[in-house]
Amino acid sequence: MDTSENPDSSQDDLFEHYKFVASKGQEPLRVDKFLMNFIENATRNKIQQAAKQGQIWVNDTIVKQNYKVKAGDEVKVMFEHPPYEFLLTPEDIPLDIVYEDDAVLVVNKPAGMVVHPGHGNYSGTLINALVHHFENLPHNSSNRPGLVHRIDKDTSGLLVIAKTETAMTHLAKQFFDKTSEREYVALVWGNVADEAGTVEGHIARNPKNRLQMMVFPEGDQGKEAVTHYKVLERLGYVTLVSCKLETGRTHQIRVHMKYIGHTLFNDERYGGDKILKGTTFTKYKQFVDNTFKILPRQALHAKTLGFIHPVTGELMRFDSELPEDMITCIEKWRHYSKHNQS
Repeated sequence: MDTSENPDSSQDDLFEHYKFVASKGQEPLRVDKFLMNFIENATRNKIQQAAKQGQIWVNDTIVKQNYKVKAGDEVKVMFEHPPYEFLLTPEDIPLDIVYEDDAVLVVNKPAGMVVHPGHGNYSGTLINALVHHFENLPHNSSNRPGLVHRIDKDTSGLLVIAKTETAMTHLAKQFFDKTSEREYVALVWGNVADEAGTVEGHIARNPKNRLQMMVFPEGDQGKEAVTHYKVLERLGYVTLVSCKLETGRTHQIRVHMKYIGHTLFNDERYGGDKILKGTTFTKYKQFVDNTFKILPRQALHAKTLGFIHPVTGELMRFDSELPEDMITCIEKWRHYSKHNQS
């Protein structure tokens, strides 16, 4: 094995920052290239530096950057300091609070705000704001204060935060038991054929691109995922849909809608930032480019949130307006479909 000069180094004094197990179908691949596929915001240079400093381990042995990762290998990146996401710095970031009492908090998260710190995003997150505004928030199973569920950085909308241990346990159980209500509004590419439908298909990481999730319809990999959708408005080459989540998997709506041929509008990670439907006219291309600029993110908003209050037992239901960027983009498509398509 191609190890560094110090194979006897101990992991006991180090902190694990990343751990990945190479899938069964993994072709031999240099460890620096392998990690590039897995770690968001990482550069080849940083990974190679880590290798030179003996911070990359495969199967509990330090390896050099040219080590070839094979199926079943366990790859770890270890540093002498704890992961930054656990060093939570309170930051005075304004919160759009929709509702608050002693047990729960409902916030409307703007697009562009990361929910919790992670690689490349150690500040400016919702958690940094929460720990500034509230003391002694309970920690969830991932050691994240107050968080019951999360939404992607570029998705806007409603989140419930637990302020007590009791509320955390109670709300987490509702999400686990699929009794919470979550409705999203999305703008998707194409004219969705059915007025309503259900997408089912297990979701797991895409083995070829670790930053994407994908559907495994046979259910041989990943976790069960169910999305119910209905058409709200047909706008020619795009459709406005409502999506209700029965489960809450990473990127669930983005992945499920792509799976049925209707990628979210301007969803860069899943290819929705290209023209997927429509004409070849230059004028149309200019129109779409303009709408991409108006809405520089995936067109997805967590509009409605419902749950049983952990103390009163009352059904709480919250609704939020679509944000300005989505409203403007939808209006542009409305105008375009009315005047440019027969």
